[in-house]
Amino acid sequence: MAETTFMGVPREKIPWFPTIDYDKCTFCMECDTFCPHRVFERRDNGTRLVVANPTNCVVFCRACAKTCGPDALAFPNKPEIIALIKQIRERESAK
Repeated sequence: MAETTFMGVPREKIPWFPTIDYDKCTFCMECDTFCPHRVFERRDNGTRLVVANPTNCVVFCRACAKTCGPDALAFPNKPEIIALIKQIRERESAK
């Protein structure tokens, strides 16, 4: 199986995926219904949502968060992730 990369960096090295604030989440499942990449998974007979496949999340996509009425989804700081990607690429090219 081919390695999945983003900008030449292995996807598993890029920590871009949503986190769920369970204090805000109403478990409406709109984000899961919306996301075609199977990032989320319903558990406990569909009453609990988890980020089960974080590397399936498309780097810099935040579309699922726009479906979340209670604003329960958060993503990493984009400039920090861009800096991390550059750092990894520089380190890899120095090898």
